[in-house]
Amino acid sequence: MRAKLCSVFDFDSLFSEQGPLARVIKDFRARPFQLEMARAVAEVIANNTVLVAEAGTGTGKTFAYLVPALMSGGKVVISTGTKTLQDQLFDRDIPTVRAALKVPVTVALLKGRANYVCRYHLERALAGARLPTRNDARYLALIDRFARVTRTGDRADCSSVPEDAGIWSYVTSTRENCLGSDCPHYNRCFVMEARKQALAGDVVVVNHHLFFADLALRDEGVGELLPACNTVVFDEAHQLPETASLFFGDSVSTSHYLDLARDTRIEGAASAKDYAPLPEAAQALDKAARDLRLVFKEESGRLPLRMLEGRRAFESALDTVLARLDELAAVLHEQAQRSEGLERCWQRTLTLAEQTERWRSGADSDRVRWVELFGHSLQLNSTPLSIAETFRSEIEDKARAWIFTSATLSVGGDFSHYCGEMGLEATRSVSWDSPFDYARQALLYVPEGLPDPNTPEHTPAVIEAALPLIKASGGRAFLLFTSLRAMRDGHALLKEAFARRGWEFPLLAQGEGSRSELLERFRRLGNAVLVGSHSFWEGVDVRGEALSVVVIDKLPFSAPDDPVLAARIDRMNREGRNAFLEYQLPQAVITLKQGAGRLIRDEGDRGVLAICDTRLFSRSYGRRILQSLPPMRRTRNADEATAFFRIKSVMRSIGRKA
Repeated sequence: MRAKLCSVFDFDSLFSEQGPLARVIKDFRARPFQLEMARAVAEVIANNTVLVAEAGTGTGKTFAYLVPALMSGGKVVISTGTKTLQDQLFDRDIPTVRAALKVPVTVALLKGRANYVCRYHLERALAGARLPTRNDARYLALIDRFARVTRTGDRADCSSVPEDAGIWSYVTSTRENCLGSDCPHYNRCFVMEARKQALAGDVVVVNHHLFFADLALRDEGVGELLPACNTVVFDEAHQLPETASLFFGDSVSTSHYLDLARDTRIEGAASAKDYAPLPEAAQALDKAARDLRLVFKEESGRLPLRMLEGRRAFESALDTVLARLDELAAVLHEQAQRSEGLERCWQRTLTLAEQTERWRSGADSDRVRWVELFGHSLQLNSTPLSIAETFRSEIEDKARAWIFTSATLSVGGDFSHYCGEMGLEATRSVSWDSPFDYARQALLYVPEGLPDPNTPEHTPAVIEAALPLIKASGGRAFLLFTSLRAMRDGHALLKEAFARRGWEFPLLAQGEGSRSELLERFRRLGNAVLVGSHSFWEGVDVRGEALSVVVIDKLPFSAPDDPVLAARIDRMNREGRNAFLEYQLPQAVITLKQGAGRLIRDEGDRGVLAICDTRLFSRSYGRRILQSLPPMRRTRNADEATAFFRIKSVMRSIGRKA
């Protein structure tokens, strides 16, 4: 059936305005590029080859790959960029296509184990875990009630407990603390049930993190998915290089130490109450982990190894962590036979000690070592300089179809950067443009006279350039910044400007709530201004007039002092290659295309994209960047940019009269 996929099915009829999709999808329209992509995907599935498919916004790429995938007759794994997209595929898109085509495929949704309530850890927490806050105690009772009635155990279905509540770490498992088949609740385990359904399903929806965790770790159960599947589809495939680097590398965090100390205390309270050295050793590790984070005063950031060498306080604190791990391992070894939980804690202690020592010794010469700082934790990372060879071997391991798709994979139609990063040699790469009429729907505005993007004067100038647009559009704006610091400064400046002018546009900022909450408020308010950083550059879909302006503060080049980027640049330069043109510029273009893609999401959308970076015209590479953006009309004149909204208002008025 798979070999005849292209010839057996009449894709013209399937995607026509009288076809089965049109009968179940409201406002369905035949799209030539969607049909072309569906045929290309079908051919790849039939021949077990590889396709890199860039499909502009509005092409309908999801249905373009779902139709041939569901009709292929083989097992399909679909990997998405986020859990939100996972849920959308599982709850909406796949059921729609399945109903339209009347194909009897079974579909399973599989997330990482931290997304499912663990009955064992819930039981331990209820038995007397010391919880940090009263809210945690209240949420614990709600989760207990949820676990008694849910069929899936998926925490996304427990709407009464916030997604970011700290209590979740007490009632979910990790790969390290799961008891596996030794767990007393193994036969009722939500994770194992989800995996069972995934193994039996014809179509399995996962996310990139879970896919690569399976690939890198061959986790029990999940590792059986890939050998059994015939087709792998990566949606939002532009995220893969970064995700793959994370999972093909190694990392150990102070959070791992703290979780181990907490679990040891809980297991000790349940199975070794009479052994005082156990909680004492756990508490000593807890303190050592917190002290390691306190060595650094910075709130967040990435630090290369060279910035750590000679820092006596860091080296001393890391030595202390290793010593406390050894002490805890010795204590746990004496008590491990008293319960499976204590046995697992002992094994985790040995593993963490080995990982930490390996990072400190720098045993992996082909990797770059660095530290990432978060608000309350610190992570020791060892990242491969390239994942191309590793991933290429996975693709060549077994004959199956591989489809990589996103709206942003190429630079001016050139896929060499992406394919090089992923090790995709001699691969068919196709780009289908968006069907939207960008020349009519959108205007690209690059303000004149802005200061250099790397000066302190730049962010205030961005806000001054944005204010006339915000006024002309009546709010309805995203301001996207390339750094958290610029975002915070921009938000403060906007707040002052709104107050000074007496403007009452609602002002929302990243960090004031979850991304989904902020977007829901933005859509509901209808005239809001949202200030965001990296979280809002992609995966955000606001259709209609609620979003009419997107302001991008500057070209999103990665910070040159980023440890991994710096190491990759250094290696490329040593090889006689041009790291800027081959690596930094393509990455910036792909990110910029994602940010610019927030503006026009539908055929009826209209708006202005303002990129506040004069390098688009002053530098030679600016032309290459402009060629990669949608074909919008361009202006550098502020009056012309604000006039766009007067024209928009007139057109809207004409439309109402018609």
